[in-house]
Amino acid sequence: MKVIENKILPPKGFVAINLFTIILTRDKRELTKELLLHERIHSRQMLEMLFLFVYLWYVVEFAFRLIQYRNWQKAYRNISFEREAYKNQNNSSYLKERKLFAWVKYL
Repeated sequence: MKVIENKILPPKGFVAINLFTIILTRDKRELTKELLLHERIHSRQMLEMLFLFVYLWYVVEFAFRLIQYRNWQKAYRNISFEREAYKNQNNSSYLKERKLFAWVKYL
């Protein structure tokens, strides 16, 4: 997994963003092992969904959650991809045990 430090992405308030399995960060020093695992989980999700479909699903589910919760941050945290990544970012063996399309159970 490649990590690129830059001044544009992620948006303020976020430490990192994963685009096509490349981690973009404003400050590499903020990348903890938990955050890197969180982003590796996202990379696995992307590979399963053939990249394009993960982004389509993400946008649709975010829109649905935004209507559901009427709160941007709550909507983001309740996207199934994010729920899986946040729940398992502290389990160093998670990716070895993870089943295909595990994010579905977080819908």
